[in-house]
Amino acid sequence: MMDRRTFVWGLTSISRPPLAGAYRGVRLDSRQPSSTEVPMRLIGFAVVLALGLFAAADGAGAQQKAMPVIGVLNTQFPGPLSAPFMGAFLQGLREAGYVEGQNLAIEYRWGEGHYDRLPALAADLVGRKVDLIMASTPQSALAAKSATSTIPIVFRGGADPVRDGLVASLARPGGNLTGVSVADDLTAKRLELLSELVPRARVIALLVNPNNVKYNDRAIGDLQEAARTKGWKFHVLKARSESEIDSAFASLVQLHVDALVVAADPFLTNRREQFVALASRRAVPSIYAWRDFVASGGLISYGPSLISAFRLVGAYAGKVLKGAKPADLPVQQPTTYELVINLKTAKALGLTIPQSILIRADELIQ
Repeated sequence: MMDRRTFVWGLTSISRPPLAGAYRGVRLDSRQPSSTEVPMRLIGFAVVLALGLFAAADGAGAQQKAMPVIGVLNTQFPGPLSAPFMGAFLQGLREAGYVEGQNLAIEYRWGEGHYDRLPALAADLVGRKVDLIMASTPQSALAAKSATSTIPIVFRGGADPVRDGLVASLARPGGNLTGVSVADDLTAKRLELLSELVPRARVIALLVNPNNVKYNDRAIGDLQEAARTKGWKFHVLKARSESEIDSAFASLVQLHVDALVVAADPFLTNRREQFVALASRRAVPSIYAWRDFVASGGLISYGPSLISAFRLVGAYAGKVLKGAKPADLPVQQPTTYELVINLKTAKALGLTIPQSILIRADELIQ
């Protein structure tokens, strides 16, 4: 496209004879303009008009709003394991009128299970001046909050965003954060379900990620109290890497563990294929927080629907992009909870599913 200088130069470089008795277009005598003077006046008018048109075009371009950009700060890995949740998030955005690649751009950052990487990834998104940050877990939400107090943040949080230090209250978040609170403090409830499913269990274990300190303290306390009430032996196993998961399952045999509760943790969730394979190999009945474990071959899960939660997060992000302030948007809580059982896995473990659990199940996977 021809720029302003090229256009004006093309006009003014047209050869023209000198104008007798004229200076800058002002007549100094009273004679009629010659045949050469009229075209030159037109050329001068064209130059002024062209400059005006270019100025108007520049002003219109400056007023046109750029496509908004969302920065996604995700604790997990990119790929098929996180795809359903990101798909639900994008669906929520579409329902709010935003489609990636059409009227919205998204910058993805992946922690790949390493919580210590999140602060740098959050700082990178802030440096790129994104319009909004979507934090997929409580850990990424805390990293984003530490990185900025001005860019809006919409999170998928845990059971208590207030206790986690994300918001002032659920009804009035205050600050630049809001989102969806997902109840992941259901450890005692999961133990109760597991005891119905495995009535012979007398020794239980809880497997946690030691990097997730805030959640672990609550989960360990809840499960320890529940085990004490039932008169069961209770062990806490820790794993923050693939090799430590292998070691934890090897110790289950040495401790004579009858049933295992796997904590709700993004890193552990990302290793669900490994969990399912080891639980099957060791023949240890295990209960998980999320449906995805059972769909991959795990025995049983109980917890809120993460798909529903991420869809709500997308809808909230759309509201913020349209001008709503996070401080004025109450933290939402999903109402969909799922009890999912894999009947094939139960059969392989020699377990009979009690009728009391079957009638409560939301989904039975054959």
